[in-house]
Amino acid sequence: MTFGATLPEPQPPSATPPVASTTPMPIVVPRTGNGKLNVAPGTSARVGSGELIEYRVEVEDNLPVDPATFARIVAATLGDDRGWTKSGRYAFRRTPTAPLRIVLSSPATTDKLCAPIQTRGEVSCRNGNVVAINALRWIEGADSYGDDIDRYRQYVVNHEVGHTFGLGHQGCPGPGRKAPVMLQQTKGLQGCKSNPWP
Repeated sequence: MTFGATLPEPQPPSATPPVASTTPMPIVVPRTGNGKLNVAPGTSARVGSGELIEYRVEVEDNLPVDPATFARIVAATLGDDRGWTKSGRYAFRRTPTAPLRIVLSSPATTDKLCAPIQTRGEVSCRNGNVVAINALRWIEGADSYGDDIDRYRQYVVNHEVGHTFGLGHQGCPGPGRKAPVMLQQTKGLQGCKSNPWP
């Protein structure tokens, strides 16, 4: 008596089960974004006791960076005791409608936001009321900071915000000394040691 088709014999388990890759997938930053900027929602608490600088955070739509995450890093940097608030001259608060815009953008959009400053798809800038952070640098960092992407991100935020206070670029004060935050550390250290803080 048959009850249907004959089932195949069970196969022994494979001697070498597949292994999941432990190599993280690289984050790809598009050279050209779609130009749509998303404002990070919400408002942060005031940090610092000096002149209040209100800012908003925007992230280009097709970047592999969450606006809330970018906003959190910017707020932590600007609110750090080692940063611009330490002198008592400045205070910061993030709001979605503030005039100062801190924007994370693709290299091509950064070039547009920075024009006529020549960023050539490689660096960030401050242009008027816009601090444009190049997403390529945000993800990859710079040689001057090696693998320490977090410290580089602190540097680039502090450097470009420093320009909003009217500060210009500085040189290295001497070999082996701490780099001023207004040194163009993305392009090199001129013999100084990397430093993300003013």
